[in-house]
Amino acid sequence: MEIKNKGEQNKSNEFFKFSGDWSKQSKALKVKYPKLTEEDVKFESGKETDLFKRLEAKLDKNRSEVIGVLKANYQATL
Repeated sequence: MEIKNKGEQNKSNEFFKFSGDWSKQSKALKVKYPKLTEEDVKFESGKETDLFKRLEAKLDKNRSEVIGVLKANYQATL
């Protein structure tokens, strides 16, 4: 998954790319954040922005914070 955010106000322009088993990573996220549902962590190619928006809303975090959560989660699942 690659996300590049251009020009959205109050959002990081940070380039984000991660790889690995999303199924494993999403399960780990749901364990760490029990309020997340299967729908919240659903990944569809081409709809990555929707995933970020759902995570931002559910975790009450901004884009940069969500990216940090995803990066830490990825490292934890290695």
